[in-house]
Amino acid sequence: MDIKTAVDAFGVLEKVQELGAKVHELSERPMEPVISVEQDLFYHGKTIWLFTYSDLKTIVGPETAFGILSALSGSILTTNQSPDFSAILSRIPRVAFWCWINLLPFAIDNQRQPEAIEEDRENKPWRSMPSGRLSEKHAKWLMWSLYPAAIVASLKLGGLKQCLALIFLGWWYNDLGGADHSCITRNFINACGFLSYASGATEVASRTELLGSPFKPIAWPWFLIIGAVVFTSVQTQDMYDQAGDGLRGRKTVPLVVGDHYARWSIAIAMAVWSVVCPTFWQLGPGAYAMSMITGAIVIFRTLAKRSVSADKMTFRIWNLWMVMLYLMPLFKRIKGDSWL
Repeated sequence: MDIKTAVDAFGVLEKVQELGAKVHELSERPMEPVISVEQDLFYHGKTIWLFTYSDLKTIVGPETAFGILSALSGSILTTNQSPDFSAILSRIPRVAFWCWINLLPFAIDNQRQPEAIEEDRENKPWRSMPSGRLSEKHAKWLMWSLYPAAIVASLKLGGLKQCLALIFLGWWYNDLGGADHSCITRNFINACGFLSYASGATEVASRTELLGSPFKPIAWPWFLIIGAVVFTSVQTQDMYDQAGDGLRGRKTVPLVVGDHYARWSIAIAMAVWSVVCPTFWQLGPGAYAMSMITGAIVIFRTLAKRSVSADKMTFRIWNLWMVMLYLMPLFKRIKGDSWL
């Protein structure tokens, strides 16, 4: 081997050794980029989830149940004479997603308001805005990007008219002060919102592959009854949040008429609708028992248990009572000569 060849070989060996040392150095480093991306995705996913967490029990869960149960009632509410039980149940994820994607931009708009952030710092400091997970600027950008997403989802799944109605109601509720300046307006918007979710979820749940199943005429008075139920009793959710609503100057039912009269307004509404709803569907004693027993529990708790924690539990039971009402059309379909 001549001198030139030896020098060249030595140079190559040096390069190989440097490369090996570099590879070893990189292998010893923690996988920061991968971990960072995973943590980043989880962080932002949780931020979005926290916006709707409080409303899963009041909107997403109950309204998904309304849509599925109404679709299962078949010809009672829709023109679908022979609903496919398994096909409708398979749509539960779609119905839940439709409710959630329409709720999300509204919740962001509601929670990004300066007054809401101040209120949540006291009552719900874990939410995305008071905990500093998202700035007001980014929350607004996220909200405006999600409204088109809700419209696209509704074009695909059904419930487009209801989606557009919810966008308008959200604007009225959050940006025009509809939730703050009048307890009547506040309850009216809530009732319209429940109606939009209920009818939209039913449309998504009963949708065929090619065409959505239209409602029968009797569906509309039933939807109006549900709206009236919400309008007269949804202040159940305001009972435990009087301190926070008072701080931001909201005119909710308990703050306008007083805690005592607000509780009696709930009790009277519960008693009336627990009888009216099964009567509307001409059902038997079983349906009356379900609505009246659950309603009686809400009445008792509303009048007798008046702490913040007790009122929160009462509101959860109110949501369960609403689901009992949602069962009525299905009871009508399966009634026959049974106790229902």
